[in-house]
Amino acid sequence: MNRTGLVLALLSAVLFGASTPFAKLLLGDMSAQMAAGLLYLGSGLGLAVVLGARAALRLPSHDEAPLTRADLPCLLGVIATSGVAGPLLLMAGLARSDAASASLLLNMESIATLLIAWVVFRENVDRRLLVGAACIVLGAGVLSWQGHAAVAPGALYIIAACVCWGIDNNLSGRLSAADPVRIAMLKGVVAGSVNLCAALVLQHARMPGAAVVAAAGGIGFLGYGVSLVAFMLGLRHLGAARTGAYFALAPFIGAVVSVVLFHAHDLGRLAVAGAFMAVGLWLHLSERHDHEHEHTVMAHTHRHVHDEHHQHEHGPDDPVGEPHTHHHVHTRLVHSHPHYPDLHHRHDHDGDGHSHDPDHTHGPDGHTHAA
Repeated sequence: MNRTGLVLALLSAVLFGASTPFAKLLLGDMSAQMAAGLLYLGSGLGLAVVLGARAALRLPSHDEAPLTRADLPCLLGVIATSGVAGPLLLMAGLARSDAASASLLLNMESIATLLIAWVVFRENVDRRLLVGAACIVLGAGVLSWQGHAAVAPGALYIIAACVCWGIDNNLSGRLSAADPVRIAMLKGVVAGSVNLCAALVLQHARMPGAAVVAAAGGIGFLGYGVSLVAFMLGLRHLGAARTGAYFALAPFIGAVVSVVLFHAHDLGRLAVAGAFMAVGLWLHLSERHDHEHEHTVMAHTHRHVHDEHHQHEHGPDDPVGEPHTHHHVHTRLVHSHPHYPDLHHRHDHDGDGHSHDPDHTHGPDGHTHAA
């Protein structure tokens, strides 16, 4: 299976998970909306510096497909859900929850990603993924339940943030062939500016001190910016549902950091919830998908090497060396190998979007299956 995608998804999870407890530390000095604005501005401005350095050094190995006008609707949806609403809801939830429980509740993002992919975008979901999702939901329930039909006050805010990120993950899958650094930079700058202006104008908030602003920028750059770039690259290799499943490691990282930072109590409840979530994560990660399938003719632009899926002729203006980026055409290919629903393997099994094999999971992109 795709080790590159696995490493990228896990890197994204580690960076984001570790950032959550540190983000909670900021809430003592500012409002939730101010924190969301500074975190995302730090992400966007940091990645803008990366883009500038990349252009100045003219590194051909970092060439990526540009964004096009057709990408605009998905890009706006990504910015609105994940860049504006998601961080604000997370900060509101963190202000009403202990950091360890909040970190583990972020596992709900993988569930939201899977359900939206299945219900809205018509991707097939197998029994293994559904059972894993149920385990993660049980774990989240253990964390949020406070007895007598009461739910932790911050839990609903955090779950709503996870729904926003689930929408974002599915929309980002449609953008995964384009430059992930540019997408993450745009999201950070726009979303950070919106939240910061809202805090200053609507809430009449004051800017915190320079040290706090710098800390928020650093946390945002690593935990939101670099993490998002790694996640976008993971989507390219693994597809939305599986990248979201690997990303479910993030709350465990956040919980461990929270125990160290805040000396979290009620470790028994955290252990029970973590056990449920660990089983769910294992079910997601242990999937194997291998069968004969057909690639139909398709043309697109993305960064690639000349592997078995990229056997094409080059024109005089196409770049030399690998990996490289240019418009290319895939010819019909029928073969069998282990694969994820990456850019080249998002296919149905019978033409109607439903799998005859309950252990197959795919999403539509114009590919069809060999019977």
